[in-house]
Parts: sequence; structure tokens; C-alpha cells
Amino acid sequence: MEYRVLPHSGEKIGVIGLGSSVIGEQSEKDIIETVRYAVEHGVNYFDLAAGHASCFPAYGKALVDCRAQVYLQVHFGADYTSGKYGWTTDLEAIKRSVGWQLERLKTDYIDFGFIHCLDEETDVEEYEKSGALRYLLDMKAQGVVRHLGLSSHNPETVHRVLGRGLIDMLMFSINPMYDYGRGSYAIGSDGDRQALYRRCEKEGVGISVMKPYNAGQLLDERQSPFGQALTTAQCIQYALDKPGVLTVLPGAANVRQVQQNLSYLTAPAEERDYSLISRLTPEGSVGRCVYCNHCAPCPAGLNVGLINKYYDLALVGDPLAREHYNTLDKTAGDCVGCGHCDRRCPFKVAQSKRMQEIARYFGK
Repeated sequence: MEYRVLPHSGEKIGVIGLGSSVIGEQSEKDIIETVRYAVEHGVNYFDLAAGHASCFPAYGKALVDCRAQVYLQVHFGADYTSGKYGWTTDLEAIKRSVGWQLERLKTDYIDFGFIHCLDEETDVEEYEKSGALRYLLDMKAQGVVRHLGLSSHNPETVHRVLGRGLIDMLMFSINPMYDYGRGSYAIGSDGDRQALYRRCEKEGVGISVMKPYNAGQLLDERQSPFGQALTTAQCIQYALDKPGVLTVLPGAANVRQVQQNLSYLTAPAEERDYSLISRLTPEGSVGRCVYCNHCAPCPAGLNVGLINKYYDLALVGDPLAREHYNTLDKTAGDCVGCGHCDRRCPFKVAQSKRMQEIARYFGK
């Protein structure tokens, strides 16, 4: 497993976690086997916005002897007291549901307590008005909740909550369909969404990624808008290349699907290459580096994608971007202008010219 660090507090989180949207359809025995397998192979971050209430007691049994090794993302607003998923901003319903979840998970604390699924401005207002936000903040003050988070599909709503300075983690839907304006949760332009990712990195808010395969559509040639199916490795790499992203949380119903997700870790670079998405690049995104590194290997040894990422982050005021840039073995000033990256870039970025621009900006 590869791990990334939560900026505000230093927890090391596996780049591949586990979502729980479909696992609840399985028997308790199979859920326990799947979760245990994930933990044994380095998965330490689990989202519990579950599709089925039945997964909670199974998770409790699966994690009973390793609770301290994992991080649980619990949603204040996902209601399971009826036996199936429901959504609510009612304070008493949230209290009952959170208590119900804690009891079945056999734990007395929550690593990441999430404001659940706020997509509209009115959702934010209702969450505050009902007292649900105050309750979550009180739980954090008591130490029951270690970190606050937010799940949303709407960049505008997220920006509003980020402005409050409350959250350490954002759960957001990231895949090339949504970023390029395709699908039911493709909210905001590509530019809006990329600006959100950069803001999260700048402010030290980690991103956990939901819907990396868009409910399997990207893995299905008949449903993929790119003319062919993407692989799990391509989808995971796409999400991990976005600024701020710490972990990707694909759902898995069984051990075989967990294995498929984890195969990303051993996939060679060519199998992770998602440059075929350039076929749908919006006009406003042509000429913009998406950090895909399809141009690699650079004859001069530059990591072109990473150099571009640190430059973009510096431009939006990320105080650590220059420091990260300066630690690179090769910087933009080492570019020899051979044009290899220009010819290879599927997004038509004039990278050799951009390297000159970046070198001037950073002074090296």
C-alpha cells in the first residue's frame, strides 16, 4: 500500500480505501471476510455511507481486534435506524442513527465525522438550523469525533463550508466523466472543479474520492463516453493525480473486487495512463496540464506533471508549493527544450514553453 499524509494532523492514509455502497448486499460472513482481507492488505480507510444497514454489525465484528489500525468515515445525516439508508438533517434522527452505528461498530469514537451530502445551499442552512452542525461540533469537542469532514457533489457548496474553516477532509465525486461535464453529478465546470481541488490542497484539506468508476459506467465500454472502457487502474490514477486527494474509495462487494482495486498498486505506468480521456476534453481545458504524465519519460529526467502541479498550486497561494518544488531532483530550469513532451501531450499543452515560464516564476 502507498500512503499519503493528512495535512492537519499527520495520519497516514492508504491511497486505496473501501467504500460501502454495495457490500451490504452480501452475507455477514462475506462482509467480514472482505473487510478483513482489505485490512490485511494495507487498506486503513473505510467510508460508511453504506447502502445497507446490515454492513454495520459486520464491520464491527471484522474490526473488533484492529479498530486502532483503521480510520472510519461516519456520516451525520445518513440514517439507518429503519434498517435501510435514509437521509436526514433532523437532529434527533441524527443522534439516534449515530448512536445506532457506534453500538454496532463496537467503537466509542469516530475518526472522521462527516456532514453528510450537502449539495444545495438550503441543505447547509437546514443542517445549521436544525442543530445538527452544533451537535457534530460538540461531539468533536468531547473527543468522540476526531476530525470533521463534508461529503458533497457541488463545488459551490463545498466552497461555502471551506470558508468556515471547520473540516479536515472532503469526500467528493471525482472521475473524468464528472470533471468533463458528463453524468448526473457533473456539477460545476471543469475549471470550477479543478479550482476546488487546488483550494483543498492549499488549505490542507484532504480529499477522499467517491464514485471513481461512476457506478461502473467508466468500466463498461457500452456506457463509457470515451469510446472504450477505462480500467480500474486508470480511474484510480486519474483521481490520485488531482491536488488534495489522499485516498480513493471504490466500493467492493467481495474479496475479488478488493483485489481488482488493489491491483492498481502493481500496475505499470502504461496501464495507469488515462490520456485517452483527451478525446472528450472540453474546449476550455485544451492546453491545460492535467498532470497525467503521458509525456513521460522526459529525456532530461523532469517529472513534468509534478512540476506543473506545484506551479498551479503556487499560483493560487499554496504556501508549501514552492518548498515542494525546490525539493525536486530536476526542476523546470533543467528542461532542454527537446519538444518530446509537446509532441506527446494529448491535451495539447506547450510544455517546453511552460517549463520556461515555470523556471522564471520559481527562479530555477
